Amino acid sequence: MTTDKIVRIGGATAFRADSPMAVPQLLQAGVDYLVFDNLAEGSIGAFGQMAARDPSGGYAAEFAEIYVLPWLGEMLAKGVKVITNAGGLNPRGCATAMEQAASALDLKPRIAFIEGDDLRHRAEEFRAAGYRDMFSGAAFPDRPLTSVNAYIGGFPIAAALAKGADIVITGRVVDSALTLGPLIHEFGWSFDDLDLLAAGTVAGHLLECGAQATGGTFTDWRDVPDWANIGYPIGECRADGSFTMTKPAGTGGLVSVGTVAEQMLYEVSDPAAYFVPDVTVDFTGVTLELTGADRVLVTGARGRPPTATAKVSVTYEEGWRAIAIQPIIGIDAPAKAERQAAALFERTRAMLRARNLGDLKRTHVELLGAEATYGGRARRHDTREVILRMIADHDERAGVELFAREQVSAITTMSVGTSIGLGGSVAPIMNLFSFLLPKSEFQATMTIDGVTEPIPVPTDGGFTPRPAPPVPVPPEIAGEQVEVPLIQLAYGRSGDKGDLFNIGVIARRPDYLPYIRAALTPDAVAAWFAHAFADTAKPRVDRFEVPGIHALNFVLHDALAGGITASPRLDKVAKAMAQQLLEFPVPVPRGMAEKLPN
Repeated sequence: MTTDKIVRIGGATAFRADSPMAVPQLLQAGVDYLVFDNLAEGSIGAFGQMAARDPSGGYAAEFAEIYVLPWLGEMLAKGVKVITNAGGLNPRGCATAMEQAASALDLKPRIAFIEGDDLRHRAEEFRAAGYRDMFSGAAFPDRPLTSVNAYIGGFPIAAALAKGADIVITGRVVDSALTLGPLIHEFGWSFDDLDLLAAGTVAGHLLECGAQATGGTFTDWRDVPDWANIGYPIGECRADGSFTMTKPAGTGGLVSVGTVAEQMLYEVSDPAAYFVPDVTVDFTGVTLELTGADRVLVTGARGRPPTATAKVSVTYEEGWRAIAIQPIIGIDAPAKAERQAAALFERTRAMLRARNLGDLKRTHVELLGAEATYGGRARRHDTREVILRMIADHDERAGVELFAREQVSAITTMSVGTSIGLGGSVAPIMNLFSFLLPKSEFQATMTIDGVTEPIPVPTDGGFTPRPAPPVPVPPEIAGEQVEVPLIQLAYGRSGDKGDLFNIGVIARRPDYLPYIRAALTPDAVAAWFAHAFADTAKPRVDRFEVPGIHALNFVLHDALAGGITASPRLDKVAKAMAQQLLEFPVPVPRGMAEKLPN
């Protein structure tokens, strides 16, 4: 193994419906691997619904046609390997479909698939064992389960590549393992190389969300050129764990310390203890250095032993939901919309009682255009047009279908200015339950050329928590002070994990951080987002230090009304929460404020 070897990995998709535009640009730029992230809690539940209807399905059937087959000949000619979790709940079926489609083009890639994560057949065993939710402590669901998947790491992917696979299809591996697996294979990293496994996980974490690392959803969006042709990320990875984030030449987008830092804290809880199957990653010492145009060197990741347990994600259906969307235009639009929603729910409840169908389980109203997501800090109460978004939940489909039909009548029976509805939907409510299972209780396997073999990994763990470092003393502001919005001092990125979300706040300059820290106490952040918490009397906010990038990370618990699969909110994945926090007023010395760009 030579120390100057560089492995180039392209992050080709961030989610199942991402644009295929990344594939040709990354192939032209020259990469060794293309990684395609297709799974999230919501999508794995959808795959479970597919599999329930047709056991031969349960995977991303469109993956081959849209993302691989148009360029498969070029991939094989150039020796570019494909790693994807598009297998969902049926990696074997996905691999078979891919092989048949490739054969029709007279192409014969060697395809491997990883199994062992799908534990639906053990649902009753887990229920009887009394496993409880790892976040809320709730009891195991008493309903039929849609999916039950343990998170698998990177070593089974590395084993498939060692057997000569051109394409590796997995189910529920942790997202960053799609990158870590190739690095384990290329550099011969072992189970004990904790710092290297941590560095490979950081690389995977930065690549897994596609263009989010290259200027997509960046705080300073005006600085990001050419969204239409945005470049997707490339990680140039070395055997010592260091890597450079870049993108294809001639593409839009931006790779900077800010874009990379934002993505590094995306969907992270404790940055000193980021749990993945192969290692516990410490992000706190990671440093970012701009070494050229669109080139950021990433170093400093540290690894600690993994845990002896793996996260298991469970989805299950719990009733039905109707969503209705109506434009309300004219004088006093918000007031008219609120009255209309209340009347429609009242009418629906009366009809449900008359039919002995039981009451609505939950109703939810948001006035889009009136800053509904801002809670008590909303400013647009006088707008003359809103989009009335109504949600009604019921145990039975008939209950929500009644509401979905009845709400249409409002165009002639209720508020003046009600226009034709913008659409709606009726669908099952998908809930999420997560628990920890000993790694010794399931086994990952790898299949290639019809031969299946178990892939052994350590199961004993060894992680021990460490006490949090002391919080630095806040600075004393001598002389006159003024308040400036946080956005002038920091970048911000937010993301969801179940029923909690995080906000990473990265100081634009190190000397800004003490003032940010002094202002953004956990209590202050809790008060700013008071409208988000399930229990407004006991909001829980954790704050973590990330000194390597001069940042703070905030985790807000029980603040997404059930999270991506169940929340009725407009922003159920917390994409806009950082935007809200960036308006927070931060006191700074007047001299500092006068030097800030507007």
